[in-house]
Amino acid sequence: MAVFRSAGATPVNFRVTTTAEARFDSARQLPGLPASHPASRVHGHGFVANVWAGEPVPDVAFAGDEVPALQRRLAAAVAELDHRLLNELVSEPGDEQLARWLVGRVGMAGWQRMSVASLPTRGVEVGEDGQARVWRRYRFESAHRLPNVPLGHKCGRLHGHGFEAVVLAAVQPGEASHLAADRLDEAWAPLHGQLNHACLNELPDLENPTSEMLSVWLWQRLANTLEGLAAVRVYETASCGAHFDGAEHRIWKDFHLDSAVRLGRAPAGHADARVHGHTFLLRLHLRAPLDTVRGWAVDFGDVKELFKPVFKALDHHPWHENPALAGADVGSVAGWALAQARERLPQVDRVDLFQTPGCGVAVCAGDARPARGA
Repeated sequence: MAVFRSAGATPVNFRVTTTAEARFDSARQLPGLPASHPASRVHGHGFVANVWAGEPVPDVAFAGDEVPALQRRLAAAVAELDHRLLNELVSEPGDEQLARWLVGRVGMAGWQRMSVASLPTRGVEVGEDGQARVWRRYRFESAHRLPNVPLGHKCGRLHGHGFEAVVLAAVQPGEASHLAADRLDEAWAPLHGQLNHACLNELPDLENPTSEMLSVWLWQRLANTLEGLAAVRVYETASCGAHFDGAEHRIWKDFHLDSAVRLGRAPAGHADARVHGHTFLLRLHLRAPLDTVRGWAVDFGDVKELFKPVFKALDHHPWHENPALAGADVGSVAGWALAQARERLPQVDRVDLFQTPGCGVAVCAGDARPARGA
């Protein structure tokens, strides 16, 4: 548990989760699959492993070193897999088995989730509850308009997106994760035929196709055919979207920050004690019931506008010169951003801040926590 202060306010308790990513290039063969399945033959991937861990992260050199420490730990584990035939290390090296193998090699009590993606469009995550969940990412090119937005709102005009949907489902007992992924493909195929190169407003029961309403529409149709369905995420653009798990609506909005930083708690001579910089990715997460007229939780345009003062305070600035940002590490900055955001947008309950792809923190308020899914 970390404590953050917004300017002039009472200290607020937020929970910090650290995440890191590492890659490895390996070959494998999955002999447990039917002989006709392509993955039963020797093949290879550029894998991506990702771990989420609560505090404390082991082997931290100084306060603010949590993300690099977790990355070092994960990198050491995947180094054993890199440029290897995975069957020599793991008897059945599917994505699920690799994730479980890495949990053992990372060897820390505070882990919450380990995922392995064999392609950008597919992977498996294993949670601290032991349940494996397979996910698939699907793309469809569609037009839509939002009929219930205020007069003059740009989304009231007919326009289009390259939508993406991520479908997450539990791997069933005794089921190979590759076969679970095949189940997702089978369930998705008829929906793709309806969605791709179509106007979403013309589909039955989708007259108001906001991201939130589209996620519900997909959930309702997949739940009838896909056992273990856990969540549906809709990416309207690369920087915003909606998440639905059958009960709760969440949305997110991304911001990129080109900022300079020097970690104030790094020891003299350490690289992080020198002025450097990143293109940071900051992701706001919001939870709210749907507006029964608009069909959204919060207008993405309103999110962008209300968060603008916080964004402008961080973007193209040296964070270490701002006394409110403590040591200028991603945990401190994300906590400050969450406190500031909640003063303007009370629906915000989580801020993610990544200093490099897949490596950063999630700072959560209330009962929020990093959601399942890619």
